[in-house]
Amino acid sequence: MDSLWNEPSSDLWEMALKRYWSYVKPPNLELEKEMDCLQVSSISGMNETQWYEFLLHKYFKWKYTAPNRYGSTTKHLRQSVDQRGLSYLVKIKEKLLDFDLNDIEEGLQIATEISGLGAPGASGLLAILYPSHFGTIDQFAVKALLQVSHLSDAEKIKRMNPNALKLQDGVLLISIMRLKAKELNLLFSTASWTPRKIDMVLWTCGR
Repeated sequence: MDSLWNEPSSDLWEMALKRYWSYVKPPNLELEKEMDCLQVSSISGMNETQWYEFLLHKYFKWKYTAPNRYGSTTKHLRQSVDQRGLSYLVKIKEKLLDFDLNDIEEGLQIATEISGLGAPGASGLLAILYPSHFGTIDQFAVKALLQVSHLSDAEKIKRMNPNALKLQDGVLLISIMRLKAKELNLLFSTASWTPRKIDMVLWTCGR
């Protein structure tokens, strides 16, 4: 990871990105491809029931592939809907569709209003909605970045708990992904590198 990060090669970064798909389990592949191609316009057109069903059967299943994690997080989501109705989720969706995409903290704060989503889960939702602005934070991103030498925020990353990432951890990690995507696009004369793609590479290298 250190040489990939500090001595960027277009071919090696592309290979690392392709390697992501080799880690996706076959039963999850179709959903993974669907989330990879998701358009925010499809979310904006959903009614309250469709939005809830998307979160319950698509997003949460994509983010929480372990059955126990899926069960525990969706339990919170179901309970919140039973108690508060679907309207609260619609209000969150409206805020997700109308905030300053440059404001990482605001985006995470809005997404964490969805019951069952902490900072990592919130970041994943933002990453599939706005891949050019957000990446997913998780333990693997932290572990991968800890392998990088001369990283300016290394001490802050060392203090993170990879299994209990906080909102402010997300702000820092996504900022790093944004900067790296910008750097690679400048270096390789492309416009294709995004924070989401950076997180996909970190996910493979941190495993």
